[in-house]
Amino acid sequence: MAKILIAAGGTAGHINPALAIAGQLKAQYPDAEICFAGRKKGMEYRLVTAAGYPFYPIEVRGFQRSFTPKNIMRNFAALFWLAVSPVRCAAILKQVQPDLVIGTGGYVSGPVVRAAAKKGIHTAIHEQNAFPGVTNKLLAPLVDVVMAAVPAAVEKLGAKEKTVVCGNPVRTEVLTQDRAEARRALGIPADKTVLLSFGGSLGAQRVNEVVADLAAWHTKNADIHHIHATGQYGVELFRGLSQQKGFAGHPNMDVREYIDDMPRCLAAADLVICRAGALTLAELSAMGRASVLIPSPNVAENHQYYNALELEKAGAARVIEEKNLSGEGLVELVKELTAQPDTLKIMGMNAKTCGEPRSLELIASALAPLLNN
Repeated sequence: MAKILIAAGGTAGHINPALAIAGQLKAQYPDAEICFAGRKKGMEYRLVTAAGYPFYPIEVRGFQRSFTPKNIMRNFAALFWLAVSPVRCAAILKQVQPDLVIGTGGYVSGPVVRAAAKKGIHTAIHEQNAFPGVTNKLLAPLVDVVMAAVPAAVEKLGAKEKTVVCGNPVRTEVLTQDRAEARRALGIPADKTVLLSFGGSLGAQRVNEVVADLAAWHTKNADIHHIHATGQYGVELFRGLSQQKGFAGHPNMDVREYIDDMPRCLAAADLVICRAGALTLAELSAMGRASVLIPSPNVAENHQYYNALELEKAGAARVIEEKNLSGEGLVELVKELTAQPDTLKIMGMNAKTCGEPRSLELIASALAPLLNN
Protein backbone atom coordinates (compact mmCIF):
# COMPACT_ATOMS: atom_id res chain seq x y z
CA MET A 1 0.00 0.00 0.00
CA ALA A 2 1.57 3.27 -1.15
CA LYS A 3 1.74 6.20 1.24
CA ILE A 4 1.86 9.63 -0.41
CA LEU A 5 2.44 12.98 1.27
CA ILE A 6 1.68 16.17 -0.67
CA ALA A 7 3.02 19.55 0.46
CA ALA A 8 1.27 22.64 -0.88
CA GLY A 9 0.21 25.99 0.40
CA GLY A 10 -0.19 29.72 0.13
CA THR A 11 -2.77 30.18 -2.61
CA ALA A 12 -5.36 28.17 -4.48
CA GLY A 13 -2.96 28.14 -7.45
CA HIS A 14 -0.73 25.75 -5.50
CA ILE A 15 -3.42 23.88 -3.58
CA ASN A 16 -5.89 23.04 -6.34
CA PRO A 17 -3.32 21.24 -8.52
CA ALA A 18 -2.26 19.30 -5.45
CA LEU A 19 -5.86 18.20 -4.90
CA ALA A 20 -6.20 17.31 -8.56
CA ILE A 21 -3.07 15.15 -8.41
CA ALA A 22 -4.32 13.52 -5.22
CA GLY A 23 -7.62 12.67 -6.87
CA GLN A 24 -5.91 11.10 -9.88
CA LEU A 25 -3.54 9.03 -7.73
CA LYS A 26 -6.41 7.87 -5.55
CA ALA A 27 -8.31 6.74 -8.63
CA GLN A 28 -5.27 4.95 -10.02
CA TYR A 29 -4.12 3.49 -6.67
CA PRO A 30 -7.34 2.95 -4.68
CA ASP A 31 -5.48 1.52 -1.69
CA ALA A 32 -3.04 4.44 -1.47
CA GLU A 33 -2.98 6.52 1.69
CA ILE A 34 -2.75 10.18 0.68
CA CYS A 35 -2.25 13.03 3.13
CA PHE A 36 -1.17 16.66 3.05
CA ALA A 37 1.21 18.98 4.88
CA GLY A 38 0.64 22.72 5.08
CA ARG A 39 -0.09 25.68 7.31
CA LYS A 40 -3.06 25.29 9.59
CA LYS A 41 -3.72 29.02 9.31
CA GLY A 42 -3.43 28.87 5.52
CA MET A 43 -6.09 28.24 2.91
CA GLU A 44 -4.74 24.72 2.41
CA TYR A 45 -6.13 23.52 5.75
CA ARG A 46 -9.69 24.43 4.82
CA LEU A 47 -9.53 23.10 1.26
CA VAL A 48 -7.69 19.89 2.07
CA THR A 49 -9.80 18.90 5.05
CA ALA A 50 -12.98 19.73 3.09
CA ALA A 51 -11.75 17.24 0.47
CA GLY A 52 -11.40 14.61 3.22
CA TYR A 53 -7.62 14.13 3.32
CA PRO A 54 -5.61 13.89 6.56
CA PHE A 55 -3.65 17.09 7.24
CA TYR A 56 -0.35 17.56 9.05
CA PRO A 57 0.31 21.18 10.04
CA ILE A 58 3.67 22.88 9.69
CA GLU A 59 4.35 26.60 10.06
CA VAL A 60 6.44 28.15 7.28
CA ARG A 61 6.31 31.78 6.18
CA GLY A 62 7.64 33.63 3.18
CA PHE A 63 10.13 36.47 3.23
CA GLN A 64 9.03 40.00 2.41
CA ARG A 65 11.11 41.81 -0.20
CA SER A 66 10.33 45.40 0.78
CA PHE A 67 12.07 46.51 3.97
CA THR A 68 9.40 48.32 5.96
CA PRO A 69 9.50 48.06 9.78
CA LYS A 70 6.50 45.70 9.66
CA ASN A 71 8.12 43.49 7.02
CA ILE A 72 11.40 43.34 8.92
CA MET A 73 9.49 41.88 11.87
CA ARG A 74 7.76 39.44 9.53
CA ASN A 75 11.12 38.35 8.16
CA PHE A 76 12.44 37.68 11.66
CA ALA A 77 9.38 35.47 12.24
CA ALA A 78 9.96 33.75 8.88
CA LEU A 79 13.58 33.03 9.87
CA PHE A 80 12.46 31.54 13.17
CA TRP A 81 9.91 29.21 11.54
CA LEU A 82 12.42 28.21 8.88
CA ALA A 83 14.97 27.36 11.56
CA VAL A 84 12.58 25.09 13.45
CA SER A 85 10.97 23.54 10.35
CA PRO A 86 13.42 20.59 10.10
CA VAL A 87 12.24 19.28 13.46
CA ARG A 88 8.61 19.45 12.42
CA CYS A 89 9.36 17.93 8.99
CA ALA A 90 11.17 15.03 10.63
CA ALA A 91 8.19 14.44 12.92
CA ILE A 92 5.74 14.44 10.00
CA LEU A 93 7.87 12.06 7.93
CA LYS A 94 8.29 9.72 10.89
CA GLN A 95 4.55 9.67 11.51
CA VAL A 96 3.46 9.28 7.87
CA GLN A 97 6.30 7.04 6.61
CA PRO A 98 5.62 8.11 2.99
CA ASP A 99 6.82 6.26 -0.09
CA LEU A 100 6.53 9.46 -2.13
CA VAL A 101 6.48 13.17 -1.26
CA ILE A 102 5.15 15.64 -3.82
CA GLY A 103 5.49 19.43 -3.69
CA THR A 104 3.27 21.71 -5.76
CA GLY A 105 4.71 25.04 -4.69
CA GLY A 106 4.33 27.59 -1.95
CA TYR A 107 6.80 28.16 0.88
CA VAL A 108 5.56 25.18 2.87
CA SER A 109 6.57 22.66 0.21
CA GLY A 110 10.27 23.62 0.44
CA PRO A 111 11.28 22.20 3.82
CA VAL A 112 8.99 19.17 3.56
CA VAL A 113 10.25 18.02 0.14
CA ARG A 114 13.86 18.86 1.02
CA ALA A 115 13.68 16.81 4.23
CA ALA A 116 12.21 13.84 2.36
CA ALA A 117 14.88 14.00 -0.35
CA LYS A 118 17.64 14.03 2.26
CA LYS A 119 16.15 10.91 3.85
CA GLY A 120 16.16 9.08 0.53
CA ILE A 121 12.38 9.13 0.13
CA HIS A 122 11.15 9.43 -3.46
CA THR A 123 10.25 13.05 -4.25
CA ALA A 124 8.66 15.04 -7.07
CA ILE A 125 7.56 18.62 -7.71
CA HIS A 126 5.07 20.24 -10.07
CA GLU A 127 5.60 23.79 -11.38
CA GLN A 128 2.50 25.53 -12.70
CA ASN A 129 4.03 28.61 -14.32
CA ALA A 130 6.35 29.41 -17.21
CA PHE A 131 8.44 31.39 -14.72
CA PRO A 132 9.07 28.98 -11.82
CA GLY A 133 8.78 30.06 -8.22
CA VAL A 134 11.84 30.29 -5.96
CA THR A 135 10.86 27.20 -3.96
CA ASN A 136 10.66 24.89 -6.96
CA LYS A 137 13.88 26.24 -8.49
CA LEU A 138 15.68 25.36 -5.25
CA LEU A 139 14.06 21.92 -5.05
CA ALA A 140 14.51 20.86 -8.68
CA PRO A 141 18.12 19.59 -8.30
CA LEU A 142 17.17 17.55 -5.22
CA VAL A 143 14.06 15.66 -6.34
CA ASP A 144 13.63 12.53 -8.47
CA VAL A 145 11.09 13.94 -10.93
CA VAL A 146 10.31 17.50 -11.99
CA MET A 147 6.97 18.15 -13.68
CA ALA A 148 6.58 21.38 -15.65
CA ALA A 149 3.34 22.77 -17.01
CA VAL A 150 4.91 24.32 -20.10
CA PRO A 151 8.14 23.86 -22.09
CA ALA A 152 9.23 27.42 -21.25
CA ALA A 153 9.75 26.39 -17.60
CA VAL A 154 12.15 23.52 -18.31
CA GLU A 155 15.36 25.51 -18.72
CA LYS A 156 14.50 27.84 -15.85
CA LEU A 157 14.04 24.93 -13.46
CA GLY A 158 17.58 23.80 -14.19
CA ALA A 159 17.01 20.03 -14.19
CA LYS A 160 16.29 19.28 -17.83
CA GLU A 161 17.31 15.61 -17.70
CA LYS A 162 14.57 14.73 -15.19
CA THR A 163 11.86 17.22 -16.20
CA VAL A 164 8.61 16.12 -17.85
CA VAL A 165 6.25 18.62 -19.51
CA CYS A 166 2.73 17.60 -18.51
CA GLY A 167 0.52 20.69 -18.45
CA ASN A 168 -1.48 21.96 -15.50
CA PRO A 169 -3.77 19.46 -13.80
CA VAL A 170 -7.46 20.23 -13.66
CA ARG A 171 -9.57 18.67 -10.96
CA THR A 172 -11.76 15.79 -12.13
CA GLU A 173 -14.84 17.56 -10.79
CA VAL A 174 -14.14 20.43 -13.21
CA LEU A 175 -14.04 18.06 -16.17
CA THR A 176 -17.23 16.22 -15.24
CA GLN A 177 -19.56 19.15 -14.54
CA ASP A 178 -22.85 19.48 -16.41
CA ARG A 179 -23.94 23.04 -17.24
CA ALA A 180 -27.69 22.46 -16.84
CA GLU A 181 -27.26 20.59 -13.55
CA ALA A 182 -24.91 23.28 -12.23
CA ARG A 183 -27.48 25.97 -12.95
CA ARG A 184 -30.24 23.96 -11.30
CA ALA A 185 -28.10 23.49 -8.20
CA LEU A 186 -27.35 27.22 -8.03
CA GLY A 187 -30.98 28.20 -8.69
CA ILE A 188 -30.16 30.06 -11.91
CA PRO A 189 -32.59 29.95 -14.89
CA ALA A 190 -31.23 28.11 -17.92
CA ASP A 191 -31.58 31.13 -20.24
CA LYS A 192 -29.99 33.80 -18.02
CA THR A 193 -26.53 35.19 -18.77
CA VAL A 194 -24.19 34.35 -15.91
CA LEU A 195 -21.03 36.26 -14.97
CA LEU A 196 -18.41 34.78 -12.66
CA SER A 197 -15.74 37.11 -11.27
CA PHE A 198 -12.91 36.79 -8.77
CA GLY A 199 -9.52 38.33 -8.11
CA GLY A 200 -7.77 35.42 -6.46
CA SER A 201 -8.06 33.68 -3.11
CA LEU A 202 -6.73 36.66 -1.15
CA GLY A 203 -8.61 39.25 -3.19
CA ALA A 204 -7.49 42.09 -5.46
CA GLN A 205 -8.54 45.62 -4.59
CA ARG A 206 -8.66 46.95 -8.14
CA VAL A 207 -10.63 43.97 -9.41
CA ASN A 208 -13.15 44.39 -6.58
CA GLU A 209 -13.51 48.09 -7.39
CA VAL A 210 -14.22 47.68 -11.11
CA VAL A 211 -16.47 44.65 -10.55
CA ALA A 212 -18.52 46.84 -8.19
CA ASP A 213 -18.96 49.34 -11.04
CA LEU A 214 -20.00 46.48 -13.33
CA ALA A 215 -22.50 45.19 -10.76
CA ALA A 216 -23.95 48.69 -10.31
CA TRP A 217 -24.57 48.80 -14.08
CA HIS A 218 -26.05 45.36 -14.70
CA THR A 219 -28.30 45.25 -11.63
CA LYS A 220 -30.07 48.30 -13.09
CA ASN A 221 -29.77 47.70 -16.83
CA ALA A 222 -29.44 44.00 -17.68
CA ASP A 223 -30.85 40.64 -16.62
CA ILE A 224 -27.52 39.11 -15.56
CA HIS A 225 -26.83 36.75 -12.68
CA HIS A 226 -23.44 37.53 -11.16
CA ILE A 227 -21.33 35.37 -8.83
CA HIS A 228 -18.43 37.32 -7.34
CA ALA A 229 -15.72 36.29 -4.87
CA THR A 230 -14.19 39.20 -2.98
CA GLY A 231 -11.21 37.27 -1.59
CA GLN A 232 -10.06 37.34 2.01
CA TYR A 233 -8.99 40.97 2.05
CA GLY A 234 -11.84 42.32 -0.07
CA VAL A 235 -14.86 41.43 2.05
CA GLU A 236 -15.30 44.79 3.79
CA LEU A 237 -14.28 46.81 0.72
CA PHE A 238 -16.86 45.14 -1.52
CA ARG A 239 -19.57 45.34 1.14
CA GLY A 240 -19.02 49.08 1.38
CA LEU A 241 -18.99 49.52 -2.39
CA SER A 242 -22.21 47.51 -2.79
CA GLN A 243 -23.98 49.79 -0.33
CA GLN A 244 -22.49 52.93 -1.82
CA LYS A 245 -23.42 51.96 -5.39
CA GLY A 246 -26.87 50.64 -4.53
CA PHE A 247 -26.72 46.92 -5.36
CA ALA A 248 -26.35 45.45 -1.85
CA GLY A 249 -28.70 42.50 -1.43
CA HIS A 250 -29.76 42.48 -5.08
CA PRO A 251 -31.20 39.06 -6.02
CA ASN A 252 -28.96 38.80 -9.08
CA MET A 253 -25.79 39.19 -6.99
CA ASP A 254 -24.23 36.18 -5.29
CA VAL A 255 -21.29 37.67 -3.34
CA ARG A 256 -18.92 35.39 -1.43
CA GLU A 257 -15.50 35.61 0.20
CA TYR A 258 -14.29 32.49 -1.58
CA ILE A 259 -15.89 30.17 -4.12
CA ASP A 260 -15.78 26.69 -2.61
CA ASP A 261 -17.77 25.18 -5.50
CA MET A 262 -15.69 26.62 -8.36
CA PRO A 263 -16.31 23.68 -10.73
CA ARG A 264 -20.06 24.19 -10.45
CA CYS A 265 -19.79 27.96 -10.83
CA LEU A 266 -17.51 27.64 -13.86
CA ALA A 267 -19.97 25.23 -15.46
CA ALA A 268 -22.83 27.66 -14.91
CA ALA A 269 -20.97 30.73 -16.19
CA ASP A 270 -21.08 32.27 -19.65
CA LEU A 271 -18.29 34.79 -19.05
CA VAL A 272 -15.52 34.74 -16.44
CA ILE A 273 -13.70 37.88 -15.25
CA CYS A 274 -10.52 37.04 -13.37
CA ARG A 275 -6.75 37.12 -12.99
CA ALA A 276 -4.58 35.02 -15.31
CA GLY A 277 -2.98 32.51 -12.96
CA ALA A 278 -1.84 29.33 -14.66
CA LEU A 279 -4.37 27.06 -12.93
CA THR A 280 -7.26 29.43 -13.56
CA LEU A 281 -6.45 29.45 -17.28
CA ALA A 282 -6.19 25.66 -17.30
CA GLU A 283 -9.68 25.39 -15.82
CA LEU A 284 -11.12 27.97 -18.23
CA SER A 285 -9.66 25.98 -21.12
CA ALA A 286 -10.92 22.66 -19.78
CA MET A 287 -14.43 24.03 -19.30
CA GLY A 288 -14.42 26.04 -22.53
CA ARG A 289 -15.35 29.38 -21.00
CA ALA A 290 -15.04 32.86 -22.47
CA SER A 291 -13.10 35.24 -20.25
CA VAL A 292 -11.97 38.78 -19.55
CA LEU A 293 -8.49 38.43 -18.09
CA ILE A 294 -6.90 41.03 -15.81
CA PRO A 295 -3.31 39.83 -15.25
CA SER A 296 -1.82 40.58 -11.86
CA PRO A 297 1.01 43.12 -12.22
CA ASN A 298 2.56 41.86 -8.97
CA VAL A 299 4.03 38.59 -10.20
CA ALA A 300 7.50 37.54 -11.32
CA GLU A 301 8.43 38.68 -14.82
CA ASN A 302 4.81 39.67 -15.54
CA HIS A 303 4.09 36.02 -16.37
CA GLN A 304 0.30 36.33 -15.98
CA TYR A 305 0.19 38.84 -18.83
CA TYR A 306 1.99 36.44 -21.18
CA ASN A 307 -0.23 33.56 -20.02
CA ALA A 308 -3.31 35.65 -20.82
CA LEU A 309 -2.07 36.67 -24.27
CA GLU A 310 -2.08 33.01 -25.35
CA LEU A 311 -5.84 32.81 -24.76
CA GLU A 312 -6.43 36.17 -26.41
CA LYS A 313 -4.47 35.08 -29.51
CA ALA A 314 -6.69 32.00 -29.68
CA GLY A 315 -9.82 34.17 -29.62
CA ALA A 316 -10.81 32.78 -26.21
CA ALA A 317 -10.32 35.87 -24.05
CA ARG A 318 -9.99 39.63 -23.92
CA VAL A 319 -7.08 40.98 -21.89
CA ILE A 320 -7.04 44.22 -19.89
CA GLU A 321 -3.84 45.21 -18.12
CA GLU A 322 -4.50 46.62 -14.68
CA LYS A 323 -2.91 49.96 -15.62
CA ASN A 324 -5.64 50.31 -18.29
CA LEU A 325 -8.47 48.97 -16.12
CA SER A 326 -11.52 51.10 -15.32
CA GLY A 327 -15.06 50.39 -14.25
CA GLU A 328 -16.45 52.19 -17.30
CA GLY A 329 -14.18 50.22 -19.65
CA LEU A 330 -15.16 46.90 -18.09
CA VAL A 331 -18.86 47.75 -18.39
CA GLU A 332 -18.47 48.59 -22.09
CA LEU A 333 -16.56 45.36 -22.76
CA VAL A 334 -19.13 43.19 -20.97
CA LYS A 335 -21.91 44.98 -22.86
CA GLU A 336 -20.14 44.17 -26.13
CA LEU A 337 -19.48 40.53 -25.30
CA THR A 338 -22.98 39.78 -23.98
CA ALA A 339 -24.83 41.60 -26.76
CA GLN A 340 -24.58 38.55 -29.04
CA PRO A 341 -24.83 35.15 -27.32
CA ASP A 342 -22.84 33.49 -30.12
CA THR A 343 -19.80 35.63 -29.25
CA LEU A 344 -19.40 33.94 -25.87
CA LYS A 345 -20.04 30.49 -27.34
CA ILE A 346 -17.34 30.95 -29.97
CA MET A 347 -14.86 32.25 -27.39
CA GLY A 348 -15.64 29.23 -25.22
CA MET A 349 -15.00 26.81 -28.07
CA ASN A 350 -11.69 28.58 -28.78
CA ALA A 351 -10.71 28.21 -25.11
CA LYS A 352 -11.06 24.43 -25.41
CA THR A 353 -8.15 24.39 -27.86
CA CYS A 354 -5.73 25.94 -25.33
CA GLY A 355 -5.50 23.30 -22.62
CA GLU A 356 -3.77 19.94 -22.07
CA PRO A 357 -6.66 17.57 -21.36
CA ARG A 358 -4.27 14.68 -20.61
CA SER A 359 -2.38 16.52 -17.88
CA LEU A 360 -3.39 14.27 -14.99
CA GLU A 361 -2.61 11.14 -17.01
CA LEU A 362 0.85 12.52 -17.87
CA ILE A 363 1.50 13.39 -14.22
CA ALA A 364 0.43 9.95 -13.05
CA SER A 365 2.74 8.36 -15.65
CA ALA A 366 5.66 10.49 -14.47
CA LEU A 367 5.04 9.45 -10.86
CA ALA A 368 4.41 5.74 -11.55
CA PRO A 369 8.10 4.70 -11.45
CA LEU A 370 8.43 6.29 -8.01
CA LEU A 371 5.45 4.35 -6.69
CA ASN A 372 6.20 1.02 -8.32
CA ASN A 373 9.68 0.34 -7.02
